[in-house]
Amino acid sequence: MSWTPEIVAELEVLCLYNLDSTLEGIKVHSSAGAERVAAVQRLFEKGLISQDDGGYLTSLGLETAAHAQAVLTVLEAN
Repeated sequence: MSWTPEIVAELEVLCLYNLDSTLEGIKVHSSAGAERVAAVQRLFEKGLISQDDGGYLTSLGLETAAHAQAVLTVLEAN
């Protein structure tokens, strides 16, 4: 398994979510860039977020985002 640019873009989107509040979502506008828009669409298709332009994390998305953010925290600390 490798870290493709698509996976990295999806992880970056998951790291935008505030895990302290399940009532806080994100909105990704078309002006955000094609890579980010495509990443959000893929996350929606995978069932990790509620809308094809962002929205809220699903329960699977919340768990995945928590893991992604934990990995980022560990890697940034060292």
